[in-house]
Amino acid sequence: MNAVDRHNISVSGVPGAQPVVFAHGFGCDQNMWRHVAPHFEDAFRVIAFDHVGAGGSDASSYDPVRHGSLDGYAEDLLAIVHELDLRDVVLVGHSVSAMISVLAANAEPDRFERLVLVCPSPRYLDDDGYTGGFTEADITELLDSLDSNYLGWSSAIAPVIMGNPDRPELGAELTASFCRTDPEIARRFAHVTFLSDNRADLPRVTVPTLVLQCTDDVIAPVAVGEYVRDAIPDARLELLEATGHCPNLSAPEATTAAIAAFVRRD
Repeated sequence: MNAVDRHNISVSGVPGAQPVVFAHGFGCDQNMWRHVAPHFEDAFRVIAFDHVGAGGSDASSYDPVRHGSLDGYAEDLLAIVHELDLRDVVLVGHSVSAMISVLAANAEPDRFERLVLVCPSPRYLDDDGYTGGFTEADITELLDSLDSNYLGWSSAIAPVIMGNPDRPELGAELTASFCRTDPEIARRFAHVTFLSDNRADLPRVTVPTLVLQCTDDVIAPVAVGEYVRDAIPDARLELLEATGHCPNLSAPEATTAAIAAFVRRD
């Protein structure tokens, strides 16, 4: 099966124009970009896709060994880039896909022109001199709860991740997205996501990078965004006046404006 079918790839915008690739986070699918991606269709070739196990992807393509680390997901992303013969790519990665994007860009920097990392975290666990936002006990409890009752965990955690309790429809949408994801793949992807440590990959980035972080995010606090900015050579950090971990849904206008200012050139 080719990458287009495997990842339910959608292509819109201007044929032959510079490509912008949108990569979604854990528990999500490409639908999470629906308020952002269309704003780039006037000048770019816009590509969105689903990670294996999410959305309309082919779940049978999931490989526990290949997808046992974020490197496997980066290989998937590069397979999409190769199959569509994309060059000078603007790669926009949300949450865990920010680190997947870093790995892909480090593997083949000549393919990518710019990186936009939305709410990235290179390591969720706190460490000596590093604030990731979670203690080891926090992560253990989170993963144990997920392993024992994925649907119940999704209903409890998705509104927390989304934030914006005054807009419960956003939490409900993320919950529904979590519940559409293949439970076994999601469980394994969660372990890969929350136990990863990609701090050493950041200084190797050679592609111009914008870091977008929300001012109030329980998953990736501002300190994490500052760390990513400082670790990637010449990276820029922009704080969005937004709550939660999914500004592509909760603050799409601000998210779109920040990305557009970084990638559009008159």
